[in-house]
Amino acid sequence: MAHPSGTRPAGRACTSPTGRVTGNSGQYCRGAPAGSGKITALPRRKSLYYADAEAWRLAEVDVIKVGVVGGTGYTGVELLRLLAGHGQAELCVITSRAEAGRRVDDLFPNLRGHCDLSFTAPGSAELEQCEVVFYATPHNVAMRTAPQLLDRGVRVIDLSADFRLRDAALWSQWYGEDHACPEWLPKAVYGLPEANRAAMATAQLIACPGCYPTSVQLGLLPLLRADVVDRQSLIANAASGVSGAGRKAVIGNLLSEAADNVKAYGVAGHRHLPEIEQGLGDIAGQPVQVTFAPHLLPMIRGIHTTLYARLSSQVDAQALFEKAYAAEPFVDVMPAGSYPQTRSVRGSNVCRIAVEQPRGRDTLVVMVVIDNLVKGASGQAVQALNIMSGLDESSGLGAAALSP
Repeated sequence: MAHPSGTRPAGRACTSPTGRVTGNSGQYCRGAPAGSGKITALPRRKSLYYADAEAWRLAEVDVIKVGVVGGTGYTGVELLRLLAGHGQAELCVITSRAEAGRRVDDLFPNLRGHCDLSFTAPGSAELEQCEVVFYATPHNVAMRTAPQLLDRGVRVIDLSADFRLRDAALWSQWYGEDHACPEWLPKAVYGLPEANRAAMATAQLIACPGCYPTSVQLGLLPLLRADVVDRQSLIANAASGVSGAGRKAVIGNLLSEAADNVKAYGVAGHRHLPEIEQGLGDIAGQPVQVTFAPHLLPMIRGIHTTLYARLSSQVDAQALFEKAYAAEPFVDVMPAGSYPQTRSVRGSNVCRIAVEQPRGRDTLVVMVVIDNLVKGASGQAVQALNIMSGLDESSGLGAAALSP
């Protein structure tokens, strides 16, 4: 029977009383013309969901068959965690060349009781049977294999940098190799919902923004749309936890190297800079120039970005930000005089922002915090899934931040 409200009852997704996500079979339809870059509404299959702690109730609700390529990194396991609690996403396949054949919950015990799948080898034909495939891989992986899925009508959400820049030459300049499928760059939709929600709804390929670019763009979007700041003198001073560097063995990421220490890096030129300037330019409708200084913080999760913008005209910045984000489910503008902390967004998809005009002078200071693995990566990818699938945008993302 259908749920009376017509929506999924609250609770965690499961296909049995164990609460585990399994790869069920069933009919599905992708509905995407091959290579079109756009999709149409999809008919859905049905599944069963746990409704509350006291009793099982049956509810027929729409589900989406999804796959994950590269589920062994930090963004990968965070994506699996969020999908396990989504309720309308059926996780069918997770690939890893190094871990093929190994149970996912053996590598990530936090998923015990939530995922019964084992990793499979990349290139698995099971990916072609999915409606949506996430790429949680380093750059240069999706651009080599995603076109095969796209040509078969599968929708792709790429968490890497492969499709973020529209200019193939610029991409090659920053990533040191030729782009493998430049024909898909103009078709990819940049997945910042607060700026591109309408385009994301019909996209076949979404390029998820980087963590730093997400914080910078959300912090400057209201000012650039209102055209009240100097676009050529913007400064972004951003600091990230160590998980932003990925799950790899690097000396600088070791506890004894990163703890009790703060350092800048990539100030002369960071790969996120062209993405930041492209995104801000799209928002402003004109070229934008940013001085970007990233830092490494001695913590695991979180980004704190402090932005400096010189006013070109007077504005009530607090009112401007509150109005710009009033309807946004994942952007919280702090009350005047209060400043956000990274701990207030840990594990959540929320971006918290505060704005200040010190001493009433001509420079605005905007403070932004996000969890780099959630709103800065996997949570934003799930938000993209919800938008492109016509679901409630908050599905699977409603949990409050962890505290302490």
